[in-house]
Amino acid sequence: MFGKKKTTPGIDQEQLALIKAAEKRIKQKKRLYVHFVLFLIGAVFLILANTLLGIGKDFKIAGLEWFVFAIGFWLILFIYHFITVFITHKFMGKEWEDQQREVLVSKQQKRIEQLKQDYLKEEKEIAKSQAYNETLDSQEISEKKTAELTIIVAAGENNAIGKDNDLIWHLSDDLKRFKSLTNGHHIIMGRKTFESFPKPLPNRIHIVITRQSNYKAPEGVIVVNSLEDAIDASKNDKQPFIIGGGEIYKQSIPLVDKIELTRVHSNFENADTYFPEIDTSQWREVSRTTHDADDKHAHAFSFITYLKK
Repeated sequence: MFGKKKTTPGIDQEQLALIKAAEKRIKQKKRLYVHFVLFLIGAVFLILANTLLGIGKDFKIAGLEWFVFAIGFWLILFIYHFITVFITHKFMGKEWEDQQREVLVSKQQKRIEQLKQDYLKEEKEIAKSQAYNETLDSQEISEKKTAELTIIVAAGENNAIGKDNDLIWHLSDDLKRFKSLTNGHHIIMGRKTFESFPKPLPNRIHIVITRQSNYKAPEGVIVVNSLEDAIDASKNDKQPFIIGGGEIYKQSIPLVDKIELTRVHSNFENADTYFPEIDTSQWREVSRTTHDADDKHAHAFSFITYLKK
């Protein structure tokens, strides 16, 4: 059919390319052979033409017969042809280019692998450094931490602790217990928790954590910028208490020794602040006292003490 390209059955494109390359090399070598034969015949002809026939006997270049220069020039052309076929083709042909390309690609791959190894090594060193620094920070806090750092909190069954920076319930016995336990101690809190008090609580040293660098607090209130600084500020107290709010509880629960929990036995869906879930694999309950609801307490509740295992 017209327009169809004839192909050799059973031979793929790679084999066909090899055949074409071989045919090309045969033609090149044939041309070189013909060139060599013509050069020999031509050289003999020029010598005979000059010596026997006398052609150009009187024409000399630098004292030499002209045919010597003609043969020399032709010899240079033949040598160039020979180099093109056997030397340049071998060292600068397609095969040579492919070999050089493979060498460069291999070097580049080795370089990429080395860069990957260096990167992974650097990542491991950074990870080790970060883990080491985190360990140092934890040890530093532990060294500054006093004998018994304690969280005191009241939380519902769903861990709700407040709404709009205020308690959701009013339990008389819980307030009394809070006053009894924290009396004479340092109490650590966030700024919003502190601002929920009408005034500082009596007979306690308040430590307020805030990111505000120019925060104004009443006289006697210690203002710090981190939990670590708050723990450091309370290091002379045998039992400082962390009293909230939610973010301060979350940061401090891995560091404290004890949790004094008032568990309010109700769920409070309208809360906006929650206490972290207590992991019983890390904490053990050592005491529990339960109170039923009554005229002074709208909800049943339990006083529970946990110690870190």
